[in-house]
Amino acid sequence: MRPMTTFSHPGPAAGDAAPEAAIDRELRGLIADVLGLDAGQVAAFEADSGLFGHLPELDSMAVAGLLTEMEDRLGIVIEDDDVDGAMLETYGSLLAFAEAKIAAR
Repeated sequence: MRPMTTFSHPGPAAGDAAPEAAIDRELRGLIADVLGLDAGQVAAFEADSGLFGHLPELDSMAVAGLLTEMEDRLGIVIEDDDVDGAMLETYGSLLAFAEAKIAAR
Protein backbone atom coordinates (compact mmCIF):
# COMPACT_ATOMS: atom_id res chain seq x y z
CA MET A 1 0.00 0.00 0.00
CA ARG A 2 1.23 3.47 -0.87
CA PRO A 3 1.87 5.92 1.97
CA MET A 4 -0.90 8.46 2.34
CA THR A 5 0.01 11.90 1.11
CA THR A 6 -1.90 15.11 0.75
CA PHE A 7 -1.93 16.61 -2.71
CA SER A 8 -0.93 20.22 -2.80
CA HIS A 9 0.02 22.10 -5.86
CA PRO A 10 1.89 25.36 -5.28
CA GLY A 11 1.70 26.27 -8.95
CA PRO A 12 3.53 25.22 -12.05
CA ALA A 13 7.30 25.31 -11.99
CA ALA A 14 9.64 24.97 -14.91
CA GLY A 15 9.78 21.34 -16.00
CA ASP A 16 6.81 20.25 -13.84
CA ALA A 17 4.12 18.09 -15.34
CA ALA A 18 0.80 19.83 -15.87
CA PRO A 19 -1.26 20.12 -12.69
CA GLU A 20 -3.90 17.93 -14.33
CA ALA A 21 -1.36 15.11 -14.73
CA ALA A 22 -0.49 15.29 -11.03
CA ILE A 23 -4.18 15.17 -10.08
CA ASP A 24 -4.67 12.22 -12.43
CA ARG A 25 -1.78 10.30 -10.84
CA GLU A 26 -3.00 11.00 -7.32
CA LEU A 27 -6.58 10.03 -8.15
CA ARG A 28 -5.49 6.78 -9.78
CA GLY A 29 -3.34 5.97 -6.74
CA LEU A 30 -6.10 6.57 -4.26
CA ILE A 31 -8.61 4.54 -6.29
CA ALA A 32 -6.17 1.62 -6.32
CA ASP A 33 -5.56 1.98 -2.57
CA VAL A 34 -9.18 2.41 -1.45
CA LEU A 35 -10.65 -0.27 -3.72
CA GLY A 36 -7.72 -2.67 -3.47
CA LEU A 37 -7.29 -2.74 -7.23
CA ASP A 38 -4.10 -3.56 -9.07
CA ALA A 39 -2.23 -0.37 -10.01
CA GLY A 40 -1.92 -1.65 -13.59
CA GLN A 41 -5.68 -2.03 -13.87
CA VAL A 42 -6.23 1.52 -12.65
CA ALA A 43 -3.44 2.87 -14.89
CA ALA A 44 -5.35 1.48 -17.87
CA PHE A 45 -8.51 3.47 -17.06
CA GLU A 46 -9.63 5.71 -19.90
CA ALA A 47 -11.88 8.73 -19.48
CA ASP A 48 -14.90 6.60 -20.37
CA SER A 49 -13.97 3.66 -18.10
CA GLY A 50 -17.01 2.87 -15.96
CA LEU A 51 -16.74 3.17 -12.18
CA PHE A 52 -19.89 2.91 -10.05
CA GLY A 53 -21.99 0.05 -11.36
CA HIS A 54 -19.06 -1.29 -13.38
CA LEU A 55 -16.46 -2.06 -10.71
CA PRO A 56 -17.74 -4.59 -8.15
CA GLU A 57 -15.27 -3.14 -5.63
CA LEU A 58 -16.95 0.29 -5.85
CA ASP A 59 -20.15 -0.37 -3.95
CA SER A 60 -22.08 2.15 -1.87
CA MET A 61 -19.86 1.53 1.17
CA ALA A 62 -16.68 2.02 -0.85
CA VAL A 63 -17.99 5.32 -2.25
CA ALA A 64 -17.85 6.87 1.22
CA GLY A 65 -14.26 5.70 1.69
CA LEU A 66 -13.28 6.93 -1.76
CA LEU A 67 -14.75 10.39 -1.19
CA THR A 68 -13.15 10.69 2.24
CA GLU A 69 -9.78 9.71 0.79
CA MET A 70 -10.21 12.24 -2.02
CA GLU A 71 -10.83 14.96 0.56
CA ASP A 72 -7.77 13.95 2.56
CA ARG A 73 -5.29 13.45 -0.27
CA LEU A 74 -6.47 16.18 -2.61
CA GLY A 75 -7.17 18.75 0.10
CA ILE A 76 -10.73 19.37 -1.02
CA VAL A 77 -14.13 19.43 0.66
CA ILE A 78 -16.88 17.37 -0.92
CA GLU A 79 -20.36 18.48 0.11
CA ASP A 80 -23.29 16.05 0.12
CA ASP A 81 -24.87 18.05 -2.72
CA ASP A 82 -21.74 17.46 -4.85
CA VAL A 83 -22.24 13.71 -4.90
CA ASP A 84 -24.37 12.27 -7.67
CA GLY A 85 -24.39 9.35 -10.05
CA ALA A 86 -22.88 11.33 -12.92
CA MET A 87 -19.79 12.21 -10.88
CA LEU A 88 -19.07 8.54 -10.20
CA GLU A 89 -20.16 7.17 -13.58
CA THR A 90 -16.76 7.19 -15.30
CA TYR A 91 -13.14 7.80 -14.45
CA GLY A 92 -13.22 10.93 -16.61
CA SER A 93 -16.18 12.39 -14.73
CA LEU A 94 -14.52 11.72 -11.36
CA LEU A 95 -11.26 13.27 -12.57
CA ALA A 96 -13.09 16.35 -13.91
CA PHE A 97 -14.87 16.69 -10.56
CA ALA A 98 -11.56 16.50 -8.66
CA GLU A 99 -9.89 19.02 -10.99
CA ALA A 100 -12.80 21.46 -10.58
CA LYS A 101 -12.75 21.14 -6.80
CA ILE A 102 -8.99 21.75 -6.67
CA ALA A 103 -9.28 24.74 -9.03
CA ALA A 104 -12.03 26.22 -6.82
CA ARG A 105 -9.96 26.12 -3.61
